[in-house]
Amino acid sequence: MQDNKINKKLSIIAFSGDFDKLTAVFTLASGAASVGYEVNLFFTFWGLNAIKREKKRAPVGKSILAKIFGFFMGGLRVAPVSRLNFCGISPTIFRYMMKKQNTPTPEDLLQASIALGVNFYACEMAMNVLGLDKNDLLPEVKEILGVASFLHLSENGQTLFI
Repeated sequence: MQDNKINKKLSIIAFSGDFDKLTAVFTLASGAASVGYEVNLFFTFWGLNAIKREKKRAPVGKSILAKIFGFFMGGLRVAPVSRLNFCGISPTIFRYMMKKQNTPTPEDLLQASIALGVNFYACEMAMNVLGLDKNDLLPEVKEILGVASFLHLSENGQTLFI
C-alpha cells in the first residue's frame, strides 16, 4: 500500500541579509506555519543578520575582525535593500510603504514566525567564521547546526535557498 500523505515541511536556507529577501524568508515561513507546515529556517552568513540579538549596529563577535563585521551587519533593523538601496534610505521607505498599506514589516513577520512556532537554526560554520556564539543570537534560535544536521531536519520536505 502506498502512503499518499503529503509531508507538510518547508525548510528555508536564509543566506541573504537583504531587507527584501529576509521579508520573503519570514513571509514564507509564517505563511507556511499558519497552515500547519513544519518550518525550519537555517540562517547562514549574511542571513544571520536577521536573528542577531542586537537590534542595532553593535560590535559583536570574538575577534576584532568579527566585531567589525558584526558592527557593519547591524541586525534586521538596518538590513539594506538588495537593489536600489539609495545610500541606506530604501528600507525606511519600504517600511513606510508597508505600514501605509497595512502590510507587515520584516520585524512583524519575524515575530509572527516566532509566535507560530517556526524553528530557527544557525549555521555552525558561518558562526565560527564570523566569530559569533549562541548568546549573540535571539533566544528563539534552537540550535547551532552543521549542514548535515540541517539536511537531516529538512528531509522529505521542500527546501528553498534565499
